[in-house]
Amino acid sequence: MAKLQHCGLVVEDLEQSKRFYGDFLGMEEVPRSPTFTFAGAWFRSAGTEIHVIQARDTTAAAGFPDPGRGENTGLATHFAFEVDDLEAMVAKAEKMGVPIVGGPMGRGDGVHQLYLHDPDRYLVELFQWVDRGEGSEERAAVRD
Repeated sequence: MAKLQHCGLVVEDLEQSKRFYGDFLGMEEVPRSPTFTFAGAWFRSAGTEIHVIQARDTTAAAGFPDPGRGENTGLATHFAFEVDDLEAMVAKAEKMGVPIVGGPMGRGDGVHQLYLHDPDRYLVELFQWVDRGEGSEERAAVRD
């Protein structure tokens, strides 16, 4: 079985991204390979990592498409983090000025979720199980 180990994201402002993934989401910043010659940072939580790479050191543009330019992105393309207290994350987002773009809302299967943008407009879902209901062991196994 394959397991997602990390996502690589090109970012414009490395320090803003460190605040988002480290301070806001509470991920642990971990050492990067000492052979890398480009700016970036690695963050880890529950065995999964986010690797952010400074845009000026790559050939890729930072961030997610801008709906303001007519790019219809909706809430489909995203990555998600399970959290223990979604309401606390809403309050933290408001306090830190992190823009919420969808939710909080029920998903219909015992999950409440919200969507927000990181500093480079990558779409991030935060979700919390509020009612696992019947079959929760099977759903938990699929998630793990």
